[in-house]
Amino acid sequence: MPVITLAIESSCDETSASILQNENVKSTIISSQYFHKEYGGIVPELASRAHIENISIIANNAIQKSGINIKDINLVAAAKGPGLIGSLLVGYNFAKGFAINNNLPFIGIDHIESHLFSCFIGKKEVHFPFIALVVSGGHTIIFLVKSYSEYKILGNTNDDAAGEAFDKAAKMLGLQYPGGPIIDELAQTGNKNFHQFPKSNIKGRPYDFSFSGIKTSMRYFLKENYPDIKNNLPLNDIAASFQEAVTGVLAQKTLQAAIDNNIKRIAVSGGVSANTGLRNKFNELQKKGYEIYFPEKIYSTDNAAMIGYNAFIKYRTNNFKINEDTIQDSAYARFRYI
Repeated sequence: MPVITLAIESSCDETSASILQNENVKSTIISSQYFHKEYGGIVPELASRAHIENISIIANNAIQKSGINIKDINLVAAAKGPGLIGSLLVGYNFAKGFAINNNLPFIGIDHIESHLFSCFIGKKEVHFPFIALVVSGGHTIIFLVKSYSEYKILGNTNDDAAGEAFDKAAKMLGLQYPGGPIIDELAQTGNKNFHQFPKSNIKGRPYDFSFSGIKTSMRYFLKENYPDIKNNLPLNDIAASFQEAVTGVLAQKTLQAAIDNNIKRIAVSGGVSANTGLRNKFNELQKKGYEIYFPEKIYSTDNAAMIGYNAFIKYRTNNFKINEDTIQDSAYARFRYI
């Protein structure tokens, strides 16, 4: 009998629902809250209200689009964190209420762990071990992954995440939020050697990241060379140079982790994994015999399909707790070292 999963994701500013049949996605609906552009960043209270307004509509659309009868759903899952606590509660409580009302098992799913395996959505088997880089607006983490349930953190960011650095740099350049995709687009026609932004290295911690320095470097570079950013600003070249520095250090440290652990498989996921420069850098490694995995771009940003896929893996391997009442706020979430 196939496992039909209804999955919900609402950890930040995307309201998403997905229906999966075993490991295969039948439908995924993602509603992004673009109104945050007006404020230059996510406003948590407004994000929560938008989730409340949309969650039922999104879930119903996902069920209808899948062609699956609602009575055939036999597993429900939702992101439990890390994320914005108010946003998480909306999706988590909706999913749990659906499960209780229909007498179905419910699983709370870790958001970052779901990114970790999002490269393999739709695949029956995953080849282990592999090195994983999860890189987004809130997280930049390198993992050593030995199985679905056995993995550990090798490196983390000490301050800003890579996606956050892109957004802050874009704001300094007078660009809209979110800045990462805009910088990526501008960089396509820019000179990556226009300016050498710094790449962080932390003594004794070769896999850790720090992006606060490059953000400060951008501020002083603009102040000294382009005090009026509205006139004659070489946006494309600056974007290309900044992107080169950020993606360069991401690729460099991830590759070093792979070399040190003698592993030839690398998976890159999270919102920044859609960045063209980052993908190009990792795809170059295929020429050196590395297996490189990226999620489909629709599964790079926050989405319910990755939550459902992770839930199915746990359900299939009996590695879960039914009706676990734990929500993880991003300020307090910690990963287990297994």
